[in-house]
Amino acid sequence: MGLTLTVDGPRWRDHLRAYADAHPGLVPVVKGNGYGLTPGRLARRSQWLGVDTIAVGTYEELPEVATRFDGSLLVLTPWRSFVPDLDPALAARVVHTVGRVEDLEALLARHPGARVVLELLTSMQRHGFSARGLWDAAEPVRRLRPRVEGLALHLPLAQGSHLGEVRRRINDAVGSGIDGLDTVWVSHLTDDELEQLRTSFPDFTVRPRSGTGLWLGDRGALRVTATVLDVHEVARGDAFGYRSRTAPKDGHLLVVSGGTAHGIGLEAPTGDSSLRSRAATLARGGLDAVGFVRSPFSIDGKQRLFAEPPHMQASMLFLPAGARVPAVGEEVDVRVRYTTTRVDRVEVT
Repeated sequence: MGLTLTVDGPRWRDHLRAYADAHPGLVPVVKGNGYGLTPGRLARRSQWLGVDTIAVGTYEELPEVATRFDGSLLVLTPWRSFVPDLDPALAARVVHTVGRVEDLEALLARHPGARVVLELLTSMQRHGFSARGLWDAAEPVRRLRPRVEGLALHLPLAQGSHLGEVRRRINDAVGSGIDGLDTVWVSHLTDDELEQLRTSFPDFTVRPRSGTGLWLGDRGALRVTATVLDVHEVARGDAFGYRSRTAPKDGHLLVVSGGTAHGIGLEAPTGDSSLRSRAATLARGGLDAVGFVRSPFSIDGKQRLFAEPPHMQASMLFLPAGARVPAVGEEVDVRVRYTTTRVDRVEVT
């Protein structure tokens, strides 16, 4: 009776296979909640795709995927000295991301011969060596002899081509003189940019890291539904809910599964600063001020309003008089952000 994610298995698998075939060197990303599908399921599906490496977000995510995928495990969060020691049985499979000289030296003191990718700082300004920092790392790399498995670049999602920046970073890597940087592990390049990169640097191996485009690239194969748990007829002025709000007009209250524990009603900051986005934000604010907030739950193709803020595991919706009233037990569609939603059940047909 919670949230259910139903996957059209044949359609989803066809998309995954086509995506992998179109992206040689693909590194599936299975971090976080596994894009709503769970990391374990995505690890098994990566095994089915036949890739040699998957990427996780943090060291804490390794155990869930390591038993379901037998290849290499790239950790995207840079290694730091406070990272717990790895299970010795797992250590040889892990590829560490390193972006500071002091971390490189500390990692190799703890794990001589560790596998590493050296991350370069991009316009994201998040993690990585500056060009000068990478040059400074050349001497420790030669002295400590890690297994350097390439150069990592994490690029922003902003519109416009990133090729110029990628070319500069690759030239910085070549200028450092460090061996093993002829593989580029990169995120957020378009298919055209990846092809141009391979053409510009034919001696380099390009490894695209992909999560959203791979797992969620065919949204038509995925459907999230909630269950109608109860229905109550109300007249204008009737009180209801935790805060004793009153019904604005005649209609029905619907109690449906799915609440804040699932991520329903929780909103992350948006990076969209367009006029349209700002107008939508103002409109939502105006509705909120008078107690009407659009919910992600749809009935007969129309998004319905929250009657009050969602609860932990259920939400209360207002359905005006004249609208079709779904029966208890009926499934209704829910529009979700997959990366922030925890579903109770995943059903692959």
